[in-house]
Amino acid sequence: MSTEVDAQIERARAAMARISADYGDTARGALRGHSRRIKRGAVTVGKRVAMIAAANAVLLIVAAVVGATLFPLGIFGALAVLLMMVAVTLAIALAPVAKAPTLPKLREVDIKALPARTERWLEAQRPALPAPARTMVDRIGLRLEALTPQLAKLDEGNEHAYEVRRLIGEQLPAFVTDYERVPPTLRTTPRNGKTPDAELVDGLKLIEQEIGDMTARLAQTDLDALQTRGRFLEMKYRDEA
Repeated sequence: MSTEVDAQIERARAAMARISADYGDTARGALRGHSRRIKRGAVTVGKRVAMIAAANAVLLIVAAVVGATLFPLGIFGALAVLLMMVAVTLAIALAPVAKAPTLPKLREVDIKALPARTERWLEAQRPALPAPARTMVDRIGLRLEALTPQLAKLDEGNEHAYEVRRLIGEQLPAFVTDYERVPPTLRTTPRNGKTPDAELVDGLKLIEQEIGDMTARLAQTDLDALQTRGRFLEMKYRDEA
């Protein structure tokens, strides 16, 4: 009797562990995606602050040089400089944020920059996607970040480069665009046993898995080199010891 109870307890624990792992991965993916968006926003703000500081510094230097060598600026000159500083500050602070790349331009992006540009494009589509799909967008973003270093040594004519471009530069954007063309009132209506929302999430899951597989394939040479180096060290030092 106690054995059967123990077995049931173990099965319950295993089930809880699986559920916890699934939800944990989802939560971690969403948290990392949110952190990346905050980080990108902070970088944008930081760049603008730096540009404002540099522009205002140049104006002050020019005003000081003019006042010292040509003619005194006086109250009206100082006021004019102040107004110019305010105008420059507002112009930089209110300048529009760089737009996400369009689909035609996404197909022309250099392979090394393609994952980052695709992620920016996906973030721009985020408001139009259902909540489960946004979670998948976060996970795809993590996959794209992991893929980027592997593309640094890849030539455009390489077969792997063609596969990467076809998946994340063409098929992924086309798939999301096809979903966005579906009228919102029909996205939760089952068709052939599955709603467009569910089709979107399932398709994004497949794409996320394929990006992970691509990263592993591109890293295969490095993994083999690491394994060979490890065996060499074992043979040289452990066996000698």
